[in-house]
Amino acid sequence: MGSVDEGGTDDRRDVARYIRLLPVVLLVGGFLVDYLTPAEFSGTAFYSVAPMIAAPLMSLGGTCLIGLGAIAADAGILNHFGYINGAGGVSELLSITAVAAVAVFINRVLHVREERLRSARGIAAAVQRAVLPEPPERAGPFRIAARYEAAEQDADIGGDLYAVQETPFGLRCVIGDVRGKGMDAVEAATVVLGAFRMAADEEPTLAGLAARMDRALWRESERREGLDRLEGFTTAVLAEIAPDGELRLVNRGHPPPLVLREGRVHYAEPSQHALPLGMGLETGVAAVDTLPFPPGASLLMHTDGVTEARNADGTFYDPVARLAGVRYDGPVELLQTLLDDVHLHTGGPRNDDMALLAVTHDPRL
Repeated sequence: MGSVDEGGTDDRRDVARYIRLLPVVLLVGGFLVDYLTPAEFSGTAFYSVAPMIAAPLMSLGGTCLIGLGAIAADAGILNHFGYINGAGGVSELLSITAVAAVAVFINRVLHVREERLRSARGIAAAVQRAVLPEPPERAGPFRIAARYEAAEQDADIGGDLYAVQETPFGLRCVIGDVRGKGMDAVEAATVVLGAFRMAADEEPTLAGLAARMDRALWRESERREGLDRLEGFTTAVLAEIAPDGELRLVNRGHPPPLVLREGRVHYAEPSQHALPLGMGLETGVAAVDTLPFPPGASLLMHTDGVTEARNADGTFYDPVARLAGVRYDGPVELLQTLLDDVHLHTGGPRNDDMALLAVTHDPRL
């Protein structure tokens, strides 16, 4: 599958390419203004602005060329009108030279900052991949796909999480959202996922698995200062799908997942609302809801970045209405369809990250 919004990406690249030509346009425009108008009119402002604009837009070589071009253009015009040897001409030429030198310095400063930012992005991406590895494409009769998409290109690492694991009790999945962002959220997400992976093979019931994860996050919040008590909670949905097509769900304060089959879509609403993980206040046994999950059905689990995506009028995205009647070949296509539709709905930046996990019951080999 191609990347999301490839046409929009190409348009942004074209705009960026044209913007990088702006210093050249200013330089040529300033020279023409100077050359084609009487001596009383001056294009000095163009020669000063062009290198400064080139600094954040161009490479070091490009900025140097624009700076040298500004100096050469100004010197040529001063010589054309006979001002090159006068005090005013020398002063003007020195000013343009100083501006060009400052532009080169700014270019270097911005380059260093960009390198640091690129390094930070690489580290963030590596951390994100370590926390959220790609799930297997298939597990028994189930096809699986997952996607994570940040709200903004340079956004902090979020606390959205997901995991899939084959267990003796069936295919078990979790999707969740840690309150907050940054490394504290990643730390909490790591605790939740670690507890899930360890207990998924051991706990015979989904309610017991949720309790293990709840205790693990609460203990970690007691031990570490970074995880704020009662505020570092995690909303989550746990799913267990048996090979015979029975779906079990435990919802701990998270947006309900969707079940899709033959063009019909509905929320798998919890029969009993429960508190999020890590609050230390849940004393009873979590309610486990059971639903049929026959061949051809798909389970779509998501974080609130989907349902809280808004358009220009402030209308929230409604996946039930938008996905009703939509046909897809598998979980990968389902997630791509959803992402494309969310982008179409918002028409621009969103306020939150999105984590998506889809499982399709497909017994075909």
